[in-house]
Amino acid sequence: MHRNICILGGTGFVGHHLLAKLASEDRQVRALTRSPERHRDLLVLPQIELVDADCHDPDALRRQFAGQDAVINLVGILNERGDDGRGFARAHSELALKVIEACKAAGVQRLLHMSALHADPDGPSHYLQTKGAAENIVHDEATDVCVTSFRPSVIFGPGDSFLNRFAGLLRISPFLPLACPDARFAPVYVGDVVDAYANALDDHSTCGERIDLCGPKEYSLREIVEYTAKTIAVRRLIIGLPDGISRLQAAVFEHLPGKPLSKDNLRSLSVPSVCEGGGNCPTTMESVAPSYLGKH
Repeated sequence: MHRNICILGGTGFVGHHLLAKLASEDRQVRALTRSPERHRDLLVLPQIELVDADCHDPDALRRQFAGQDAVINLVGILNERGDDGRGFARAHSELALKVIEACKAAGVQRLLHMSALHADPDGPSHYLQTKGAAENIVHDEATDVCVTSFRPSVIFGPGDSFLNRFAGLLRISPFLPLACPDARFAPVYVGDVVDAYANALDDHSTCGERIDLCGPKEYSLREIVEYTAKTIAVRRLIIGLPDGISRLQAAVFEHLPGKPLSKDNLRSLSVPSVCEGGGNCPTTMESVAPSYLGKH
């Protein structure tokens, strides 16, 4: 059993859920973060150690990986400063190379890597391109390291920034102009994602695999927003925007705080976020979302 695990990106949405899962399995987890004091809530789990470390520092990675049985890299961003791809490259492909090299230098033999559905170096967006490049790097450089990549569709669950973001917008506005209303998703529950990670840790039959993760149902973006409105019991006018107006909205919104929508997001939405052959994760959005969307 891989008992000692080092996680990058463990303080994020998926990371919080995965840390709790691994702690429940009595694994000792080291989570690297630049701001341990901001995540003291995680310290209620006795198996969790928060370490102040810069995950972009190769020397720090080698030191923190030493003596670990496995490494999990969950780091990812949805937006960057500007629109030239450099921020995405730093967070995804450049970090992936540092991680796999540090694993080899420290003698870590197991790496689980968070990619994205339809990640592709030739994809239409900087996000998908750098996620695809990162995925290829960890697999191509994986001499003596058992690597498994996971490629989820959009992830939902308590604490998400997907359904919760739409719920927040719907609560404050009588109508919602929606870019790319026909974009398609197969939302996957965060509990199913962390189960996939936990199960793969000690399953070396997944070495070298790139595993797509999709929920059991597909939806258009409009259907997801309409479902969210129904779940939080508000009646709102959802205005689907044509492509030209969607691009204009993205050009404006990417300059707002938090970048609610960027031109790169729009390019990513041109690729349906659904799995070939259908979903492989069991939990439906309808069975979970009402339990947390109503809390605000």
